[in-house]
Amino acid sequence: MRFGLLITNQYLPSEPPVERFQETLQQVRLARELGFDLIVFGQHFLVAEFQMLQPAVAAARLAAEAGPMRLGITIYLLPLLNPVAVAEEAATLDIVTGGRLIFGIGLGYREVEDRAFGLGQGDRVRRLADHLRVIERLWAGEAVTFESPHCRLVEARTALRPVQRPRPPVWVAANSDRAVERAAELGDAWIVNPHATVQTIERQLGLYRAALARLGKPSPVELPVMREIFVAGSRAEALRLVRPSLERKYQAYVQWGQHRALPRDDDMTQGFEDLVRDRFILGDPAGCAAEIRRCADLVGATTMIFRVHWPGMPHDAVARAMRLLAEQVRPLVP
Repeated sequence: MRFGLLITNQYLPSEPPVERFQETLQQVRLARELGFDLIVFGQHFLVAEFQMLQPAVAAARLAAEAGPMRLGITIYLLPLLNPVAVAEEAATLDIVTGGRLIFGIGLGYREVEDRAFGLGQGDRVRRLADHLRVIERLWAGEAVTFESPHCRLVEARTALRPVQRPRPPVWVAANSDRAVERAAELGDAWIVNPHATVQTIERQLGLYRAALARLGKPSPVELPVMREIFVAGSRAEALRLVRPSLERKYQAYVQWGQHRALPRDDDMTQGFEDLVRDRFILGDPAGCAAEIRRCADLVGATTMIFRVHWPGMPHDAVARAMRLLAEQVRPLVP
């Protein structure tokens, strides 16, 4: 079982971002020291609730601290972005990391982002597939002809290509049932979101595997599952430490409309006490290890990517949780 971290690139508006980023650097160094296998970063634009650093720029700086860890952008909001810019930026990151980039993509769901980038209603899926196809062909060294309202290519090529061959792994984020099937169609792996309950993930993995079978594609070599986790001396202590930050984070998700991207029977709008159940892993080392094993066994995860830090969490508490996760939880997970 590989252990990774979803590194926060979000800070409260009242916090000094330079100081918070220095703490992020310390957390990446600590992750390397503790033997984590990978670190990943997310992307959003026009976030009012948090100061959110753009992941590729932050990742390029953090690559210097990451050592042998893989580094992922999970996810690029690909329908919003110019595919040529993304192809060359991601190739650059693969070179900077010595061929350790994970290329994550997804549709997005926030209307404010769609409007800002001129994305029309109903255009997300087509743009996602078109842009991924352009990127993969550029990475393969092909001459690409493509036209859209925001990108026109005529037999265009780039000599800048990723280190990894044939390309970096493509992980596709998905929340809805149809999006999970699309992840099977487009990518090398579905990266399972941290928002859904384990019950929802287990059901959707049936859809994912059925879609792979219809396509004649093998099961992915790596199945990454993201989870919110906090390890402390007891469950009560974990809840006390994380509730202000974790609750604020999920209130922001609901304001953004994240809950509408999940299946209707997975209610993310409920109160915190109900939201926690079957969704977050909070407790002492033995309890957290048991929950990780349960989740991994139910869904067949090969890689667990944990978020232990939400905007507003003190750095010292995050560092302690990282140590407990690496030193006391991981030995209990085969």
